Amino acid sequence: MDARTTRERIVEAAAELLATGGREAVSTRAVSAAAGVQAPTIYRLFGDKQGLLDAVAGHGIAEYLHDKTVRERDPDPVADLRRGWDLHVGFGLAHPALYTLVFGEPRPGVESQAQRQSATVLAGMIGRIAEAGRLRVSEERAAHLVHSTGRGITLTLIGMAPERRDPALSEFARESVIATITTDGPSRASADAGPVPAAVTLRAQLPELAVLTESERVLLREWLDRVADGGRVGPRGS
Repeated sequence: MDARTTRERIVEAAAELLATGGREAVSTRAVSAAAGVQAPTIYRLFGDKQGLLDAVAGHGIAEYLHDKTVRERDPDPVADLRRGWDLHVGFGLAHPALYTLVFGEPRPGVESQAQRQSATVLAGMIGRIAEAGRLRVSEERAAHLVHSTGRGITLTLIGMAPERRDPALSEFARESVIATITTDGPSRASADAGPVPAAVTLRAQLPELAVLTESERVLLREWLDRVADGGRVGPRGS
């Protein structure tokens, strides 16, 4: 007897159709036939086709993120980010339909579970760089830059015929981003970018500052966020 639940059968059937025929192949009729269920069952479990596609995206990205997080971390957090970038691009090229489903059509104000999971993993990588004193911009800004550039490069490569893809394109983009957001090491942080890297590093270590009260940490976090965002202040006397 098949131990999978009806929901699992439907998601796996839809994922297979997506992989072999693209998004257009994931019709309610095709999924119903492949999973051996009636169409009303799909609507009852997922609401609509978008709900089904979101479930497929979450199912597909979960395996990738599991492989990405269980691998042994590189002692150098910047090298770890570099490996994570390469895994991300490689995953997109190996699973173009799934990658495009997750990252190819952003919906303003709507973030899917798959996107949230991916963002959490990236935030962890960026956080390690900040804790090491090697981040020259705020964690949020660094994560946005890494994500948007990596996503753009991957979608660009997916859109090219395989024989026309330039492997160096991803490498150039990766190294440009890393050079923009990181320093060579804590000892050079101040010389490279003034107080910003120091503020980012201390901001990452705030949870460990037990000597401060919660209200003091909140206030210090606000100050450090302002410095990390570029130290923007109003005119003197404003």
